[in-house]
Amino acid sequence: QVQLVESGGGLVQAGGSLTLSCEVSGRPFTYYNMGWFRRAPGKEREFVARISLTGITTDYADSVKGRFTISRDNVKNTANLQMNGLKPEDTAVYYCAAGMESGGKYDYLYWGQGTQVTVSS
Repeated sequence: QVQLVESGGGLVQAGGSLTLSCEVSGRPFTYYNMGWFRRAPGKEREFVARISLTGITTDYADSVKGRFTISRDNVKNTANLQMNGLKPEDTAVYYCAAGMESGGKYDYLYWGQGTQVTVSS
């Protein structure tokens, strides 16, 4: 059983920064591509960023490009999301996910419980 535990959420003013961390346990971390998603109040869950098994390849939603950076530490079994230049519209519950990739398609098998990020204007 794979477990994901997010941390690092909180309340921050617009323009500020937060770093989210996701610790993975239960199976080898390097089996999984890692992703971050978010769900804002009243909205569908949306993709934020993902990172490949080795950390070489990353991808971002247009709304966060240039502000957010995803990384992973394959020794500490963590995936991180550095968020700079936060905006009120970034307010959401953020989830990390672990999954597999095949033919360019990602299947996220395991999810964390989420961490709240609130950005005040």
